[in-house]
Amino acid sequence: MIIGEQLGRLLIEGDVIALYGDLGTGKTVLAKGIARGVGIQDTVHSPTFTLVHEYMGPLALYHIDLYRIDESEIESLGLDEYMESGGVVVVEWAEKMKVLLPTERIDITLRKTNESTREIVITGQGARVETIIRGLVSNADACV
Repeated sequence: MIIGEQLGRLLIEGDVIALYGDLGTGKTVLAKGIARGVGIQDTVHSPTFTLVHEYMGPLALYHIDLYRIDESEIESLGLDEYMESGGVVVVEWAEKMKVLLPTERIDITLRKTNESTREIVITGQGARVETIIRGLVSNADACV
């Protein structure tokens, strides 16, 4: 099982995942894994041209991609409503909407170490991020 699926299985209503990383580091691939983990059966696509894709499943998932959006436009888009929607929110290029992100969130930074390997750093604030990290570590230990 990939880390996105493992993470998705640990998520609950209201969790916000902020994804950071350069183009091509795997943010959309991680978002697809998260969607599988929360039980989304639909094929997940990058919302680069539509801004937000909504997926309904056992947990609603709102996949936001801010790549093509200017930071000055963010506050007028109403994206803060998704944070209060009761679903799981995954935001690619989250640095563009720092002002709207909740304090309690899960920050994930992806870095390309070579063509086939990525480094994933998970940080954040609050009890949820601690629970998520403990759950991921437990799953990793079980796989060894």
